[in-house]
Amino acid sequence: MSPLEFLESAIKTPSPSGYEEPIQKLIAEYLKPHTDEVSIDVHGNLTACVGPADSPRLMLAGHCDQIGMLISYIDEEGFLYAQTIGGWDPQQLIGQAMTVWTADGPVSAVISRKPIHLLSPKEREEVVRLEDMWLDIGATSGEQAAKVVRIGDPVTLDLQYRPLLGDFVSGPGMDNKTGMWTVIETVRRSAAEQSEQPLQCQVFGVATVQEEIGLRGARTAAARISPDVAIAVDVTHASDCPTISKQQQGNIRLGGGPVIVRGPNINAKVAARLIELAEANGIPYQLAALGRAAPNDSNVLQISGVGVATGLVAVPNRYMHSAVETISTSDIEAVAKLLTLFAQSLTPACSFIPG
Repeated sequence: MSPLEFLESAIKTPSPSGYEEPIQKLIAEYLKPHTDEVSIDVHGNLTACVGPADSPRLMLAGHCDQIGMLISYIDEEGFLYAQTIGGWDPQQLIGQAMTVWTADGPVSAVISRKPIHLLSPKEREEVVRLEDMWLDIGATSGEQAAKVVRIGDPVTLDLQYRPLLGDFVSGPGMDNKTGMWTVIETVRRSAAEQSEQPLQCQVFGVATVQEEIGLRGARTAAARISPDVAIAVDVTHASDCPTISKQQQGNIRLGGGPVIVRGPNINAKVAARLIELAEANGIPYQLAALGRAAPNDSNVLQISGVGVATGLVAVPNRYMHSAVETISTSDIEAVAKLLTLFAQSLTPACSFIPG
């Protein structure tokens, strides 16, 4: 399986927060030819390790979970109601094709609400609420539906991978299977290049879980690994489309390369080294400023244990938390190249103490 085939398979594999087993199985199988050091902890985080022990410990974190839904009620007529997993804009769900992931396999569903013809004038002016929508699997009774679907089964959007013009691709779950991809690809490349570029650090590539519900997997994985340096990779809002303010979000564009974040959540020397490596190796990059604790894995990595020198690299993403998230494959390729160079540059002599 090629790296981009792995990305497509990952996008098509369900991984709502708390239900990441299928994607972790895919990752483990993909890495099997490249490293024997692959494990899954009790929380569900997958860790792949390469490089010498008793050397600086570099943790690369890309969360593999995606937003989803959770079946919470089946009515007498066989319609399903669901809670959300992670942050949804309910408007994004109207009229979507969905999949319920049951123990016996996927069940196709659609989610909608009352047609516009039947909405009252007041209802037409209101923002749709989640409780006004339901899932329809074609069941004719609650009894029939309950034979197929159980309370607590996860739900995702229809998981499609859509190539667009050039190197743009679209689909749900680019947040953050693209970041996960860069971490896993860094492990693969670091292992493959050991004979020519031997590592002087131990790289722990972690596909973290449950980021979308509170950065939970990164917290437990960091406690187990106790890294000296950590870099989180997640998506960030691209501002190269209508209605997005560059004054507020920065000038972030698809195809512009990795987004290297600077701010109080970030170790200044880690960010500086990422910038230096990008410039020295002809990797296009973009800068972003973040004046608060990040809403992603870098937040908890920085304050794990006695403190970790933490960086944040982001993948530009249009239309986040929707069915049509869009990224450039050139960006994730550049992120993987940059992370590999960072890992190869890390030695016991490196210091990230401020000052």
